Amino acid sequence: MATLYIIGTPIGNLGDLSVRAAEILKTVGLVASEDTRQTLKLLNYLGIRVQMVSCRAQNERLAAEKVISVLAGGKDAAYTSDAGTPGLSDPGAVLVRIVAEAGYPVLPVPGPSAFAALVSVAGAPDKTVTFEGFLSPKAGKRRSRLAALLEREEAFVLYESPFRILKLLDDLADLDDARYICIGREMTKFHEEYLRGGAAEIRELLAGRDVQRGEFSVYVSGKRAQI
Repeated sequence: MATLYIIGTPIGNLGDLSVRAAEILKTVGLVASEDTRQTLKLLNYLGIRVQMVSCRAQNERLAAEKVISVLAGGKDAAYTSDAGTPGLSDPGAVLVRIVAEAGYPVLPVPGPSAFAALVSVAGAPDKTVTFEGFLSPKAGKRRSRLAALLEREEAFVLYESPFRILKLLDDLADLDDARYICIGREMTKFHEEYLRGGAAEIRELLAGRDVQRGEFSVYVSGKRAQI
């Protein structure tokens, strides 16, 4: 039976795409993607030409209908988000459920994930790590959610934009500056960087730069892993 493959794609370095993922992308009849422009860069890198369809948070149900029509014709399909593993702060859940409920197999093709990559280099002994993703851009909601996460006394991982990273660190420093933090910036890319220490310490370092660049992944340790 035709299958929908959920493919993890590079978070920066195109060389991180798995051999299996590349082979599947070469054989499917349709590639659904969060942003066809981003996925097209990867397909061009691989020398692949294939039919594509947009599958964003705003049109997942419509895209699912197109995917199912391809599967009904006996051809496999694939889904990719902009970077990393679909479903982790990216669209994909609605597509997966609709296709699965239609009776077609939905299989994962494991690959890069900013969450897993950051945990692997965080250097913290936490056994429980919560993936939170992006917090609300609204100051009050962001601070309230941070307080709730810190109160649990377990580690958690956040994603943040360069426009709000200093505000996030301000809140963390104010709420609990004893927590050990590891921040990954531009992971796997040319300007890859990791910053480790307390929130206030890292905030001071970043504030000394003219401009904050790149996407940030933030690991906040549990209570027992304080600096």
